[in-house]
Amino acid sequence: MHELALGQAIVESIGRRADGREARQVTVRIGHLRQVVPDSLQFAWEMLTDGTELAGCLLEIDHVPAAVRCRSCGARTTLDLPILQCASCEGFDVELVSGEEFLIASIDLAEPLRETSDRPPPGSTLGRPTLPRPTLPGPAQPRPTLPRPNLEVS
Repeated sequence: MHELALGQAIVESIGRRADGREARQVTVRIGHLRQVVPDSLQFAWEMLTDGTELAGCLLEIDHVPAAVRCRSCGARTTLDLPILQCASCEGFDVELVSGEEFLIASIDLAEPLRETSDRPPPGSTLGRPTLPRPTLPGPAQPRPTLPRPNLEVS
């Protein structure tokens, strides 16, 4: 489910741009060829924002259909299937003109609030606890050598 990673990227992007202001709504444009399941992205969004300063922020998803322009006849075709073919002349010499989008189209932010001590600082993890990074052991220590048993039969 790559929608969880996409949702996390949206959350982080909003955190960088909101600058401490409340985000009320985020609109994303997602092309058909990105194969994002809107319901899964919405579920991931709700899970990622619950209990954070983004709780209650609406995620609006604008679906962008995949379309091609034929280089031979100039026709524009909206694709139902991911087959890049002109519907007019059935040629394959086409240019993809939409359908690969994945972008934040807009963020509706509230007016800046006065600084309070209970708000996380800008650039924080939006109220989520941070986990310590694992530390690697120091330089490799040589393994102790054990005496080899004498397996010769006398």
